[in-house]
Amino acid sequence: MNDINREHAQNRLANNRLYPRLRKVSQWLDRYYIDALAGVIPGGLGDIGMALFSLVYVYFGAFVVKSPALTVALLNNIIRDVLVGLIPFYVGDVLDFFYRSNVRNMALIDGFVQGDKEMIDRVNRRVWFSVAVMVMLLGMVAGMLWLVYWLASQAVGLFA
Repeated sequence: MNDINREHAQNRLANNRLYPRLRKVSQWLDRYYIDALAGVIPGGLGDIGMALFSLVYVYFGAFVVKSPALTVALLNNIIRDVLVGLIPFYVGDVLDFFYRSNVRNMALIDGFVQGDKEMIDRVNRRVWFSVAVMVMLLGMVAGMLWLVYWLASQAVGLFA
């Protein structure tokens, strides 16, 4: 891609109406700790609700930037944030104050919009690692759900 086309693409992305809204989402959720505070809502509902707000990054990566590698990296950060927040006994809520997935996602998007070669190369190199981590994390969630189901069925069997 020559410099004129690259500059045109960067301007198109930076002038997209969604781009400043991404900054607002990042600011509200992570810099003002709304994400971490919502994580206190029981049953993981706060973490899952905040993940829904974070899907705007995935939309931007998939449909505006049109980069599969960026989209996978954004999803990876969101899934990690949800799973960290689900750690029981408020440990996950405390860790959520330090793991700022929205700020990380905004940095990734900024790197792509500004054409930061180092950031783009790093994301492209780590795409398979990100996929493997996501599969592993989702497998852990499935395992935890199965364990809860099994424990509940065993508990019901004790009282039957």
